[in-house]
Amino acid sequence: MSGAVSLVPAASPADGFLSRYEGLTQRLPGMAEPRRAAADILRRRGLPHVREEGWRYTNLAALADVRFHEPLTEASGFVPDTDLPDLDGFDGVPRLVFLQGRFSAAESVLPDAAIVRSFAASAEFGVLPQPERDRLVALNTMLAEDGAIIEVPEDTDAGTLLLVSAGRDIHGTPIAFHPRHTLRLARGARLTVVEIHCGDGQYLNNPVTEITLALHARLTHVRLQNESPEAFHLATIYADVAADASYDSFTLSTGARLARVDVHARLAGAQGHVAINAAQLLRGRQHSDFATVVDHDAPGCASRQTIKHVLADHARGVFQGKIEVAQAAQKTDGYQMNQALLLSPDAEIDCKPQLEIFADDVKCSHGATVGDLDPDQFFYLISRGIPREEARAMLVRAFLGEVLDMVEDERARAMLDRVVDAWWTVPV
Repeated sequence: MSGAVSLVPAASPADGFLSRYEGLTQRLPGMAEPRRAAADILRRRGLPHVREEGWRYTNLAALADVRFHEPLTEASGFVPDTDLPDLDGFDGVPRLVFLQGRFSAAESVLPDAAIVRSFAASAEFGVLPQPERDRLVALNTMLAEDGAIIEVPEDTDAGTLLLVSAGRDIHGTPIAFHPRHTLRLARGARLTVVEIHCGDGQYLNNPVTEITLALHARLTHVRLQNESPEAFHLATIYADVAADASYDSFTLSTGARLARVDVHARLAGAQGHVAINAAQLLRGRQHSDFATVVDHDAPGCASRQTIKHVLADHARGVFQGKIEVAQAAQKTDGYQMNQALLLSPDAEIDCKPQLEIFADDVKCSHGATVGDLDPDQFFYLISRGIPREEARAMLVRAFLGEVLDMVEDERARAMLDRVVDAWWTVPV
């Protein structure tokens, strides 16, 4: 009939995941109730969509166009052949390796100073994640099968630990995996985690990480998101920071077709410190969204956020950052800066910094800048005989220098430098 309206609802990005959950309920680890509750949230509300304020810049509709499958297991005879990333400079450093979302004992080297357990064995969902508010967390809660639970005892310096996630499709079939990680540092404990995401082909990596830092604890968290250009990377991080504790994080995003990182940090005790810094280098039609919420709930705390974007071709970068200061959080010091370098007239940046302050004795600021390469500087370099692409690379490197210098771990910094250097060897 001409003009007839179909009564069949359009496919939702959540539909395929819900079907997969129904087929896996008998063998998913841990208590069934949190998973049932998460599935009910997704049935009622679906995945986030652009009509929601926090997702107005990032559309997950592309997930509905891909039929993701469950990763095969070694128990079923599957041998993962995913190439691990270049770990030059990390010789002798303990590492936890996850292939297609599952722990690989053969590729891993357990640390001596930290206690490591498997999510698959204990299925601890933690107390910080909020599936009702964050539906990607609901998706993870519904389908999580593996991950690492890492604990550092009191007054222990556990050194550096690599956390490596390598994904790939299986003979051209897209897969999805949902790692669930927990990091707990006891009073006075210290740890540096270098987290690397990489892969080949089309897949979805949807990790959730819960971080709890006790009094005087110090965590340095360096993340490299260098997924396959066809992949989806949707990560959520929760950090709860006690008095005089410090969470210092840096994320470099260069990979994935579609990426989003959500960081929720809470300063729960006096004199705590949080740094959430990042750089996004995007080209083609890549889309990457970096969203943060920092809750100042105690007096005398400081937070720092510096986010830089380098965008070429038709790439789109997004930064959404919010600082919330409770009435009790007097003497808060909060800083937020977003800067974007557009290397193409077709590149796009969306920036939404926010301050919500209920205390009256605070120092909070935010700012944003967007621009192209300085034409005078560019002309000066090429007039001295420097090739155009090399001149462009030098100016981009100078732009990124401030934020990369914030990574104090020399081995992690060297790794990030190699990735950045490789990125601009491709003409933009």
